Amino acid sequence: MRSRSNSGVRLDYYQRIVHRLILAHQEPVTGLFPASNVNSHAWIRDNVYCILAVWGLSMAYKKIADQDEDRAKCYELEQSCVKLMRGLLMAMMNQKDKVEKFKMTQSPYDSLHAKYSSKNGLPVVGDNEWGHLQIDAVSLYLLILAQMTASGLQIVFSLDEVSFIQNLVFYIESAYSIPDYGIWERGDKTNHGEPELNASSIGMAKAALEAMNELDLFGARGGPASVIHVLADEAHKCQAVLQSMLPRESNSKELDSGLLCVIGFPAFAVDDAQLIHNTKDAILSRLQGKYGCKRFLRDGYRTPKEDPSRLYYERWELRMFENIECEWPLFYCYLILFHAFQSDKRAVEEYASRLEKIMVRSEDGILLVPESYAVPQDLVGFEYQKPGSQVREVVGRCPFLWGQSLFILGRLLQEGFLAVGELDPLNRRLGAQKKPDVVVQVVIIAEDNEIRDKLAEHDLHVQTIAEVAPIEVQPARVLSHLYTYLGRNRKLGLSGRKSRDVGILSTSKLYSLKDRIFAFTPQFADLSRFYIASDNELMIDILKGEINFLKSAWDLLGRPLVTLVLKRIHLDQDKIPLAMIQTMRKLKSGYINGTRVMLGSLKDFLNTSAITDLSFLGSTEDGYPDRLHPDVQTYLDEHLLRSFSNRSTMNLRGGQLRPRTLRRRMSCKGAIKKTRSINVDSDNLGMEGPSPLTERRLSSIVPPPWLQANKQSHVSVFATTPEEGPTSSPLSLGNELIRENIYPVDPHHSRSAIDRRSEFVRQQEMPKILIQRHRAETNFADTEVEELIAMLRETENLEEQGDILQYLVDTQGLDFNTAGLGFKNKPEDNGTPTSNANNAAGTGTDPDSAAHPSAATAAAAAAATASSNSQCIGNTSNVSNVSNVSSSSSSNISNHNNMSPHENNHDSSQSEGMLEEGRVVTVRDLLKGLYEKACQQKLWGLVRHTAGMLGKRVEDLAKAVTDLLVRQKQVTVGMPPNNEHTITAPLPEVELRQLIHDAYGDDESTAMLTQELMVYLAMFIRTEPQLFHEMLRLRVGLIIQVMAKELSRTLNCDGEAASEHLLNLSPFEMKNLLYHILSGKEFAVSSVARGNLSIVSCKSSRVSKKSQIGLGDPEGEDALIATIDDRQGQWLRRRRLDGALNRVPRDFYSRVWTVLEKCQGLAIEGRVLQQSLTQEMTPGELKFALEVETALNQIPQPEYRQLVVEALMVLTLVTEHNMVPTLGGIIYVEHLVHKANQLFLEDQRKVQGDATLCCAKIKDGKEQQQAASGMLLCGGAAYICQHLYDSAPSGSYGTMTYMSRAVALVLDCVPKHGEMECAIS
Repeated sequence: MRSRSNSGVRLDYYQRIVHRLILAHQEPVTGLFPASNVNSHAWIRDNVYCILAVWGLSMAYKKIADQDEDRAKCYELEQSCVKLMRGLLMAMMNQKDKVEKFKMTQSPYDSLHAKYSSKNGLPVVGDNEWGHLQIDAVSLYLLILAQMTASGLQIVFSLDEVSFIQNLVFYIESAYSIPDYGIWERGDKTNHGEPELNASSIGMAKAALEAMNELDLFGARGGPASVIHVLADEAHKCQAVLQSMLPRESNSKELDSGLLCVIGFPAFAVDDAQLIHNTKDAILSRLQGKYGCKRFLRDGYRTPKEDPSRLYYERWELRMFENIECEWPLFYCYLILFHAFQSDKRAVEEYASRLEKIMVRSEDGILLVPESYAVPQDLVGFEYQKPGSQVREVVGRCPFLWGQSLFILGRLLQEGFLAVGELDPLNRRLGAQKKPDVVVQVVIIAEDNEIRDKLAEHDLHVQTIAEVAPIEVQPARVLSHLYTYLGRNRKLGLSGRKSRDVGILSTSKLYSLKDRIFAFTPQFADLSRFYIASDNELMIDILKGEINFLKSAWDLLGRPLVTLVLKRIHLDQDKIPLAMIQTMRKLKSGYINGTRVMLGSLKDFLNTSAITDLSFLGSTEDGYPDRLHPDVQTYLDEHLLRSFSNRSTMNLRGGQLRPRTLRRRMSCKGAIKKTRSINVDSDNLGMEGPSPLTERRLSSIVPPPWLQANKQSHVSVFATTPEEGPTSSPLSLGNELIRENIYPVDPHHSRSAIDRRSEFVRQQEMPKILIQRHRAETNFADTEVEELIAMLRETENLEEQGDILQYLVDTQGLDFNTAGLGFKNKPEDNGTPTSNANNAAGTGTDPDSAAHPSAATAAAAAAATASSNSQCIGNTSNVSNVSNVSSSSSSNISNHNNMSPHENNHDSSQSEGMLEEGRVVTVRDLLKGLYEKACQQKLWGLVRHTAGMLGKRVEDLAKAVTDLLVRQKQVTVGMPPNNEHTITAPLPEVELRQLIHDAYGDDESTAMLTQELMVYLAMFIRTEPQLFHEMLRLRVGLIIQVMAKELSRTLNCDGEAASEHLLNLSPFEMKNLLYHILSGKEFAVSSVARGNLSIVSCKSSRVSKKSQIGLGDPEGEDALIATIDDRQGQWLRRRRLDGALNRVPRDFYSRVWTVLEKCQGLAIEGRVLQQSLTQEMTPGELKFALEVETALNQIPQPEYRQLVVEALMVLTLVTEHNMVPTLGGIIYVEHLVHKANQLFLEDQRKVQGDATLCCAKIKDGKEQQQAASGMLLCGGAAYICQHLYDSAPSGSYGTMTYMSRAVALVLDCVPKHGEMECAIS
């Protein structure tokens, strides 16, 4: 044999080891590795890790291949890699139907399996017999597939395989919002099979998405058809969630050594060097031992205390595993690789020597990596006493191939056979290095010449859409439609991309399609979506945010390009709004909010922008890759015609048709206002006393009289609200009281009509899910309706139109046909039911707009009384909203209509009325017209209300909620304490909307506002996550109340006016107000023209201290007095804000854990936190924090909740300074607060403080009675004096002083006499 160089000999040694330990186990048919000699299951994750050593060795041989046999060895090793990767690919392709299904359901039962048979690649356990959903395994496979392809291996052979891999990309694309079982296949650490969001899975998915992007799976020989496309935004969402979670692994695992593979080799998923450092340090300080690292805290796997007969753990037994968890040498292998990539030689040597000490030598002297080390049964007691002191023994497999493979890679790196770059041909390891500044390119395009000329007047020169040709400008929804063709494959039955979302990173590129180039406007600029898009200032604010986001998130070749089209619709009274001009000037200057920008035209930026080829739109499957897919061709042709054409809005008033003689006989004024439910006036926010139901909801408790009278009559199909049974008891109209909370009923009501209608109900078998508006009885001539419609045509005032329409919707329903009403005089004969009775029900054929023939909701009293008695009508219109009828708000009804707003089959109504432009005009159409006008005129209160009635939904609502949830913030909607619903997991759009509307009943405006605020909260958490520190739940209902409260404080007005002002704030000001409340900054309100308010930070120069008087009140003098003593109420306000935002001090929850450890439980507002929680959960665990949070949320008043938090903090000080060995039994935290209040009042009496005016007064009999009835003079919440709420925490009269004294008095364990160190810090 010819002489070998030293390196050759050494490599041959490694080749023998790899062959004996790894390749000897590879199944010859499938290429997969069985788990062990006795277990033939092949796990995806373990298989991929096993083959890495083989791949590394093949590359080492490639470098020194000076002899033929070396080349041959290199090729053999490479083919083993290909064999294994293809074996896994075949196993997954057998389950292609699951991939297709999972894109829709994201259910654990539809996921790809985590392990297959190594003999034939088929499934080995059922869908629900194993925690199969492990996104990190599929992601790891894709990541290594990308790296191996980039290193020159060809693993994928056909285009069908390419489209399967493209669908695997969609499979992991939403990893940031899919709870899975994670790298240890356990889910929640109690192992009850509950999946949770795992940082290690999200990190692996992010790495795979980035590695796959624009990768040609056929390597250097491929063409456009074999390229994989990833939407950059999906990878970025994974990154954002990952960064918000680290160093936490999941809700139940506060730390996990598995994160080493995310911050280092193979994923390199974190871009922030500091975060990588913090995560690694956390793992080393809390999980590292002599024999490797523990997987996570209280991991019972293979410990001597584990009961091997069952898979799951009891919640109480987790505490037993503390300090005796198994230690895994595998993590030393990860750490060696981590430091080798950081080129930190010293650390590599340190871990290598540690690893060598704990490896096992086989008979022939090979070093083996064992799976794990456990404490022997008989030494457990000593280990508990002194963790880390006892000698451990090997448990599990040896060699553990996953660890062995990484060990060999580490050795090859240490001995210089491999450079780090060869193990990472895609250069992922460079992600955390500093990048140069991004320059964002902005192009503004005018819709037509007129707008171009208007801009030119301001010295801003832009092109029109026509002038930028040949580049075509399209809205983002076109791009999202084109992406649905990606990955379609008829043979495999795969349908392409499901998600419709395209983010700013995707629209900031140019796209080429054959010889055409497309630019897309960002998604937020799409006007058809939601009313916030018609607020120009908000759009500009979002634009600035997105430009800022691009600066930090852009990592593609070329510069990002933001294309905006300025349209007619943006003009304000035919002028370009000032805010827009100012922003464009800023853009022109080259900097905006600290980001470098360039304003220019599209053709200037062609060479500097990122361009993506949309080649996947060719019809490759039909053998014409050069031709566009026929569907795409037709879509583009149709769409290009109408993408930027104007839609005309329907006119509410036919000008020449207005009747000349019209007596105004009725008024619906205030119909909208009565639906509002924001409660501000009661000082105890959120606590509405014993009966939280306002008169608006009265009817839902008191069954209406007609229900009792008519029990035996037919019961309606729609089991929704009590009012639904048909009526037969004509109510006397004189009875004022009844008329206050139900709809008036027509005295001439004929029984036969009812029988006819209930018959009708029986015939129509309608779906039960649609909760319909109640349709009025129309068997009296439509006199009022006539008049109302006539008034509607006559009035110019949009608010009035809104009130009339609200009344019509409540009484007639959304699909009531108004065509031709208000023009002609009907016969005066009121008694006879006209044919219109059938009309109302005539639309019933189409389930979406089915008339609901429920009874007893007549629009108003009989016409006979009506015409003569206008006062009576005034009353009835007030009544219209009191009844609960509309609580099943219109918006849920139009669920279906939302999908196709233009298809409400109006034609089925056989009205002989006059048709406007030849079609039926329903109340819904009139509302739509009103909504569009209100948007143009910027009447935001009306816009919100009509949007709610039309059932519009924020396009990104589900996405916004997901954004909050995946960053570990739960969201509640509804007003506390009775109607609060918590959202803990992502929900589909429709369910979310339903939930929000259930929470607010008839109050459309607040329901809309809730959706809007959720979108703003999501914007803030994306751009300024620091605002949300130490907040676990965002209670939107409370936030709305606090916003109204703050407005009423700043404007010095009563609650009703404040909630009016709140609902009339423009979306931009609303977002601004929310920001000030979240950040706790002081703000003032300055009045702007047209009654719109503007929120200004107090530091701002625009507002002097004195101008906090709201809207130019005539009695300006009185308002001034309010601003003189600003300090008073400051602490109360602070506590109220913190309480409403659920903000707690740092490390609050882990400190409560230490208190809980020393007592038997903590009782808060009737909820007891048991000591057993500490047995189950570790201090830093999110699950524990949520338990405490849930108890605190039982307290409805924010300021009171905050005092309870302070009391808990005092208790933590008692435990932390080890003043007493135990705190005794169950501690009632409220007792502490009330005791502190008592002490405070005693002191106040001694020093004659402010509280002597209210609570500290010497009480006479009358006041005693008042105290007993639950009213405090000062209006303090929960029987605690307002002045205590308003005391600073520190100081001799501070709340902390009183709390500490209360603790000393109330707790039995604190010594009552004798010497004791007592310094209150």
